[in-house]
Amino acid sequence: MTQSNINSNQQLDPQTTALVVIDLQKGVAIPGRQTAPYPVDQLVEQTTKMAEAFSEKGAFVVLVRVTSLDGKDMLHPATDHEPHSMQLPEGWDEIVPELADIPNAHVVSKRQWGAFYGTDLDLQLRRRGIRTIVLCGLSTSIGVDTTAREAFQHGYDQIFVEDAMTATAQEEHDYVVKTVFPRLGKIRTAEQVIAALG
Repeated sequence: MTQSNINSNQQLDPQTTALVVIDLQKGVAIPGRQTAPYPVDQLVEQTTKMAEAFSEKGAFVVLVRVTSLDGKDMLHPATDHEPHSMQLPEGWDEIVPELADIPNAHVVSKRQWGAFYGTDLDLQLRRRGIRTIVLCGLSTSIGVDTTAREAFQHGYDQIFVEDAMTATAQEEHDYVVKTVFPRLGKIRTAEQVIAALG
């Protein structure tokens, strides 16, 4: 399910466009993890292609990871949702190997869903004159969605790479892509983004 609601001939300026990758790290993008509509390995493959293309053009690549010092620096609100206990492997907060060696990639460490609050993401984007964010990662309905809303409030143009993001369930992904993202930016495939990168 791919929407294409922006002009196919739109070009992306590598000097003012950044690729922002959400939570493609060892403890989140686990091979074989149940995700929909796309499996983790496809997500990593599509994202790696874009990251390499951005890097080759000299564009800014941001790899966002969630991490914690001792768990006390994370959010712990009272909710109706049963927290799931995830056994975190050693190195769970390390970027996946496929993306770890992207030249000059900036790593942002966050302690909540969104990549802007409490990080230097906005500062680093503005210092480089970035006006457009190309957003992808895991998961569509949590980290990607929250970061997209924060980016919108910061005034960035956004492109959402539908086939380089995925969620826990198909309906979560579809709702965000069909209902939320068209109000915040434009929707593309990884192939379209790479082709548009001038």
